Amino acid sequence: MRYIPNSPAEREALLAAVGAASIDDLFATVPRAVYRTEPPGLPPPASEIEVRRDLGRVAAKNAHLGEWTSFLGAGLYSHHAPAFVSQLLLRGEFLTSYTPYQPEVSQGTLTAIWEFQTHIALLTGMDVANASMYEGASAFVEAVLMAERLTKKKTKVVVSAGLHPEYRQCLRTYLVNFPFTIVEVPLGKDGATEAGALAAAVDDDTFAVCVQSPNVFGVVEGWKAAADAAHAHGALAIGVVNEMFSLAVLEAPGASGVDIACGEAASFGLAPSFGGPLVGFLACRDAGKRQIPGRLAGRATDAGGRSGFCLTLSTREQHIRREKATSNICTNQGLFALAATMTLSVLGKHGLRETAVQCLSKAEYLKAGIRALPGPFSVAFAGKTFNEFALHCGVPVHEVLRRAEAKKILAGVPYARLEPAASAYRDLLLVAVTERTPRSGLDALLDTLRSFS
Repeated sequence: MRYIPNSPAEREALLAAVGAASIDDLFATVPRAVYRTEPPGLPPPASEIEVRRDLGRVAAKNAHLGEWTSFLGAGLYSHHAPAFVSQLLLRGEFLTSYTPYQPEVSQGTLTAIWEFQTHIALLTGMDVANASMYEGASAFVEAVLMAERLTKKKTKVVVSAGLHPEYRQCLRTYLVNFPFTIVEVPLGKDGATEAGALAAAVDDDTFAVCVQSPNVFGVVEGWKAAADAAHAHGALAIGVVNEMFSLAVLEAPGASGVDIACGEAASFGLAPSFGGPLVGFLACRDAGKRQIPGRLAGRATDAGGRSGFCLTLSTREQHIRREKATSNICTNQGLFALAATMTLSVLGKHGLRETAVQCLSKAEYLKAGIRALPGPFSVAFAGKTFNEFALHCGVPVHEVLRRAEAKKILAGVPYARLEPAASAYRDLLLVAVTERTPRSGLDALLDTLRSFS
């Protein structure tokens, strides 16, 4: 084992050092009303054979997902992960999440982080990328706070209503104690952010303009409109990406003037797995690198001229003067960044694009089939999409899900689940397609929708 518990004698010595008579003394501050004094009602110890038998009975109750077709998305997408990825993650040198402060014993981890940063920088069209963002929502908030530090003395952030509702909620939660104003810009009839409304919302007090593409409804946004609106008033443009495979066929945010790109990269090698673990990312232009949060691995040369890797541009305030810290990121997310790195490395440029084309083609096939249906369903927005789109249901969404479930189909994510207060969108179902979705699954969903005619 990498981590060995302390012996009874060692525990006694530790207690004596802190002046505690027992382990219970360490929890004296816990209110007695919630403090458990008796052990929980667990069954007695069992042998490995018995435990395996019991777990087998529980596992047998689960549905075999291989028999189901999933159209779930809404920011988390089920892509194929090569079999070797999960196996290599089990290697002992990668299992700890501790930050690799000592480069002389961490070259493997630092190399993996550096490779991850390189992949992200290439995909987003940015100069610098970091590692160790927890997930997309907090990475977005870190990007907003970074933009404020770079522009200084401004108090307004403009956000498209096309950003994932959970990202917007995370921003509101973080900024509740900041003197900042958040202005949300509505979407047009095509499902994209209204360019005129976006430009009108930005003024000289604005420090960031934030747009997601594809947005929460799957509609492709224009990065340039956000960048132009921001730069006209000395603000920074932030581009958010949830579905990273889209960057294999769509324009990178950095190519259109976006200053900071951030979002979620779990599409590369991480299964949805009930919502995590995830791997957020953040990249920026060279001018902003000294305000970038989290870890930044760099390539260097030692005294003997040999190439190596180390953590660079790390702010000491992150560790010893926390009130001046650029972020509160303390855990190294290298394990999940490694999964993404291995997936990207084995796919390469051609594999990345082929996967993206499959996603796009299958989504267009499904959209065309829905448009040909005589029933109460329609594609909600006319804007161009990648692998996800909003389906307008002329019948209760829960009834669509129920009927699809009877055929072993997970038909999508109700938008009302993400933003219950958005009554205008309560009849929308977010439908996502990936390279794992078979043609038979697409046709089965169309047959289910056709049954409502």
